Order: sequence, then structure tokens, then C-alpha cells
Amino acid sequence: MLMRSTLAALALLTGVAGAQAQTKTEVVMQYPFPELFTETHKQIAEEFAKVRPDIKVTMRAPYESYEDATQRVLREAVTNQVPDVTFQGLNRIRVLVDKNIPAPLDDYIAAEKDFDKQGFHQAMYDIGTTSGKVYALPFAISLPVVYINTDLAKKAGADIDNLPTTWDGLFDLAKKIRATTPGANGMTYAWDITGNWLWQAPVFARGGTMLNADETRVAFNGPEGQAAIRTIARVVTDGGMPNFDQPASRAAFAAGKTGIHITSTSDLNKITQMIGDKFVLKTHTFPDVIAPNGRLPAGGNVVMITAKDKAKRDASWEVVKFWTGPKGAAIMAETTGYMPPNKVANDTYLKDFYVKNPNNYTAVKQLPLLTKWYAFPGDNGLKITDVLKDHLNSIISGARTKEPDAVLADMTTDVQKLLPKSVGAAK
Repeated sequence: MLMRSTLAALALLTGVAGAQAQTKTEVVMQYPFPELFTETHKQIAEEFAKVRPDIKVTMRAPYESYEDATQRVLREAVTNQVPDVTFQGLNRIRVLVDKNIPAPLDDYIAAEKDFDKQGFHQAMYDIGTTSGKVYALPFAISLPVVYINTDLAKKAGADIDNLPTTWDGLFDLAKKIRATTPGANGMTYAWDITGNWLWQAPVFARGGTMLNADETRVAFNGPEGQAAIRTIARVVTDGGMPNFDQPASRAAFAAGKTGIHITSTSDLNKITQMIGDKFVLKTHTFPDVIAPNGRLPAGGNVVMITAKDKAKRDASWEVVKFWTGPKGAAIMAETTGYMPPNKVANDTYLKDFYVKNPNNYTAVKQLPLLTKWYAFPGDNGLKITDVLKDHLNSIISGARTKEPDAVLADMTTDVQKLLPKSVGAAK
């Protein structure tokens, strides 16, 4: 009798466990830049599993870049093969919303109680808002900063506690580094970062814009753009930058062969690991952000829900909340060079982190300068990104380094042609 009761109890428990297993909801997730984010998402997923064992998060093979992420989702949307949750560049929200791919999050946000106490706030919603609705929540925010090899800089006579805050000052230091350390690169610039981010940065820093207010004409060909294109040419002529892409620039700097490297905070964790004990790294603020209108484009990525099924969407919302909430955001900050947009993560979880890691705090000091990473309108928006990259490459490669103004004129003409017909034809 006892054995029968025991067996019955075991059968009941097995049935309950089986029912729970059957009701477990799978959420398929995909994210870009595995070299930066694989460990981050792995750690967050492990923590999420502890609090929501009823939701299984499955990771697809990562996207290579933001462009790759957007192109693949656009293709997959046609055949209904999109993941349930996708991480996209901040400047890619517009194109996906235009194609009705992500789900609006407003009802989920409204249904949450005391959401502000979990660190969510209006500025987070603003980043992912398009046409009056919230379609994305920011996960990782980056800003451009200056990386300094303090060993080479000291050898060149620099005061490490009072580093230059202007382009002229940085170029002067770059020349001295080249003079005092033969064979070293004075400066490198990650010009080819996804989405023309470091083309927008020096334009925005002087108060410029990509297009005019109603997006009918190119506006980066004004004084701000002229200064920006000439500055990028000086990186080659005065800074001594070889024909490097972003990975090559990163590797040369981490190897101790470059004095000054300008790139995103997103590279900080990776570069720090690559440097090891070869030299002392110091980060510094982006140069020549001119008051009162100078700004810097916020880089990084947002998370969107693309699931169509309601149960999948509901489970995906729980995933999105955790990834962008205090715990997920803190893990993201500790494993990358990005900043978390979540207030509780910054004020509580990371309270001592920035004290111990001042290089990570440089970007935080620049937060008042933050503006949106611009996305060009129309079906040719992604193509415009490639066109700008090709023109910038002509300067970095040496082909047109000595004629930056002519390059800017060609950029202007080519981009204007690619604006929507109703826009590009406006006078």
C-alpha cells in the first residue's frame, strides 16, 4: 500500500513537472558584435534563468554588425523568420518601424507598476520612440572618447593630468609622439565604425547636422562639415594614420604602436584586455565639442520585440525588462565599455564601479552632450551609409587625402541623389 502511494505521488509530481516543462515558453534572441557582447548576454541569460525558469532564452548566431542585423531582419520579416527579440543599432529603429516589424511597447510599459523604481525613465523611452510610440528600449549606450597610451605620451612630454581638449592640441601631441618614438603611429581614428558614427561626431560636436530641419537637403556640407572632413584628413597627414580599418587600428593601439586612438567606449573592455600590462591606458573626452550647440551622437544598441504570437510577445517583454533592468544593465556595463541607460544600475549596482574604473567614467562625464545617432530617411538610408563610408575611405587610403573639400562636395552630391524623390527634389 505504501509503495502504491509513493508511486502515485511520484507519478503526480512527474506529471506536474512535465506540464511545467510543456508550458515553458521559448524566446529566440539575436544580437550583434559577438566579440563585444557574447559574454555579456551569456551572463545576463544565466541570471535571468534563475528568476524566470519558465522562459527559455535561445541565442541565435550573432549578427556581425548593425548593418548585418538590420539587413537580416528585413529579409527574415518577408518569410516570417525573425527572432522574437532582436538587438539593433540606435540608428536602425527608424527603418524597421517603417516596415512595421517591431511591436510597440507602450501597453507593456503602461501596465508596469513602479517602473521608475526599477530605473526606467522617460529618456530611455525617448531613444526608442518613433512616430509617438515606443518600439525599443536602449540596452547599451556609447560615446566617442580618446584613448591615450600614457607611456608614449609621457615620452613625448605630455602632462597626463592635463591632456589636450582640442584637435590642434591632439595633433601636436601626435607629431611629438611620432618624433620621440620612431615607427609609432601618432594617431588613429575609427572612421569606419558602423553607421558613419565617427563622421557624425565631429559634425555634431560643432553644432552641425546631417540634413536640414525638414530633411529635404544635405546639411553636413556647411562650416561644421568642412571642419570635420579636414580634421579626418589631418588624422592621416598630421597624425600619421596608416590605411587602417577599425580592427587594425584597435590592434595597433593595443600592441603599443599608437599613441592616440579615437573610437567608441564600446571598445574599452576589449582594448583593456588586449593591452594587458604592456602600458597604462587613459581615456579622455572627445575634442572640440563647441558650446552651446555641440553634441555627440549616442552609439550602442536597443532591444526590440519582433514576435507576432501574443504568448511569445508577453514572454519577450519579460526578457526585455530584465536585459534593460538594473541587473542586466549592470552586467552589461561591467563586461563592456558601454554605459547603462538604467538609473538604478548606475546609482546602485555600479556605485563603486566607476570609482575603481575611471576609464569607464569618461563617457559618463559626456552624457550631457548626448544626442540621437542620425538615420537617413527613405529606402536608400542604408545605401547612404555605404556611400559616405566609401568617400571617407578615399581620404584614409591616401587616394584623396589632400583634397578633403572636394571629397565633401562629392559626398554632398551623392547623398542628395539618394534622398527620397519627394525630398531630394525639394529646393
